[in-house]
Amino acid sequence: MKPAAPGYESESLRRFAEVLKGRRTVELFLQTAIPDKLIKEALEVATWAPNHHVTEPWRFYLLGPASISRCLDLCEELVSAKKGAAAGVFKRKRWSEKPGWLVVTCATSDDARRQLEDYAATAAGVQNLLLYLWKAGIGTKWTTGAITREPRFAEILGIDFTTEFVVGLIWFGYPKLTPTQYRKALREVLTELP
Repeated sequence: MKPAAPGYESESLRRFAEVLKGRRTVELFLQTAIPDKLIKEALEVATWAPNHHVTEPWRFYLLGPASISRCLDLCEELVSAKKGAAAGVFKRKRWSEKPGWLVVTCATSDDARRQLEDYAATAAGVQNLLLYLWKAGIGTKWTTGAITREPRFAEILGIDFTTEFVVGLIWFGYPKLTPTQYRKALREVLTELP
């Protein structure tokens, strides 16, 4: 007798879909410490993202108070130079309210195809990380602002932009406020071919 195809309508699958659909970018965080063990578990899960030829191109930099302070100094300096001292002070204050800081980088490659594949793999790893943290009650914001391309930011991290580049600065913490969101209807983004 032929075995039956596995069912796809299950409570666990619906709960998983709720996690995927429920994740939000969080701007405001509670000032409550996140256990290091939880962050490291999330990072380990991130490394199980699909990656072509198992290149594992990602690297993670978990910033502590001294590194965060240096980033805040740099942020204030850059914004002040562009928009004035008051804007720099304001931006520093906003960024100082982000309880956890993580930087994700991707290895560079001279092969354009591999670079594209490695970037996609690293982005998939970031998504694994964000979803794991969301399921644990931790909100995140993935940013790719100008500071992430600044050579002095690389110096703070101790990285060489010729061998890796920043895919994102991830702020994390317990959400103070969870925003609502919507997506286009599937019919607007799906093309079915014969």
